[in-house]
Amino acid sequence: MISIDNESVHIIDIRDKNSYLNGHIDKAININYFDLLRNHSKYLNTKDIYYLYCDSGVKSSMVVDKLNRIGYNTVNIVGGYNNYLFKK
Repeated sequence: MISIDNESVHIIDIRDKNSYLNGHIDKAININYFDLLRNHSKYLNTKDIYYLYCDSGVKSSMVVDKLNRIGYNTVNIVGGYNNYLFKK
């Protein structure tokens, strides 16, 4: 389990800007999934671990799989933002 209080944790919300502005996990930054996949080297490095989420965890799971195959350390937040709200 990750602690979002840890300053070194990188949480990325891959949803669109409006969804992010309507609510997001504390300390998460918003990078749309398409932009993240297209410009991954602009946002990520291979030394850090990144936790990604979408609404339900489905799209972020696919993005994590693609990013990990090209050398990044990414983890899907299972259940996405909906699960976060449920547990909040």
